Parts: sequence; C-alpha cells; structure tokens
Amino acid sequence: VQLQASGGGLVQAGNSLRLSCAASGRAGVTGWFRQAPGKEREFVAAYRWSANSRHYADSVKGRFTISRDRAENTVHLQMNNLKPEDTAVYYCAATTSRLIVPTLFQSVAYDYWGQGTQVTVSS
Repeated sequence: VQLQASGGGLVQAGNSLRLSCAASGRAGVTGWFRQAPGKEREFVAAYRWSANSRHYADSVKGRFTISRDRAENTVHLQMNNLKPEDTAVYYCAATTSRLIVPTLFQSVAYDYWGQGTQVTVSS
C-alpha cells in the first residue's frame, strides 16, 4: 500500500486545515500521527474501515474529524480551531490488519507510511 499525504500549510491559530491521505490499496486501518521538533511521534486519529469507527487522541477530540472517501480510497483529517501546539509534521499510516482499539494508538502497529506534511500554526 502506498500512501500520499497532502494538505499541510501555515495558518493562524483558530483557523482550519484539511489533510488528505490517498492509498493505492485497501487498508484495515488508516491513521494519522504527528511529530513536533524534539518530541516523539504521537497518535492523532484513526479510522477503522471494516468497523466504520473513528478514534481520536484526547488532545484533538472535538476539534479534528477523520473521514473517509471509500470510492477514492482516501482518508481526510479536518482540523478545526488549530492551536500552536498542533504544529508538527503529520504522517498518515495504514495497515491491512484489523487492529483492536488499544493497538491502533501505537505507531508500530502500522505497516505503511506516507511522507510527512508540515502543519504550522502561528499564534
């Protein structure tokens, strides 16, 4: 599975961005992770295709929404009310496995990764 991420950019705090992750094949779970300078990569959100379920990190709940376009095999991450602490390189990831909930929060559970896309939020 090859992943192509797009949609990053520079915005002011309070504004929105939408990231997209287009996949070349079917995935069991598609997730978004982010990594800020000097910090470890962290889970942001994930979509489980078979269960049609969405999962979020506490830090983005109520602000970010993950959605899917089945026809396009694409997952979107709508990010609203962005904060400076959301600044990071965002990576989409996928696995063909059907992950159980605790596992999908872990980056090691994902087999395929897209290139990162920079999101910068200014105060």
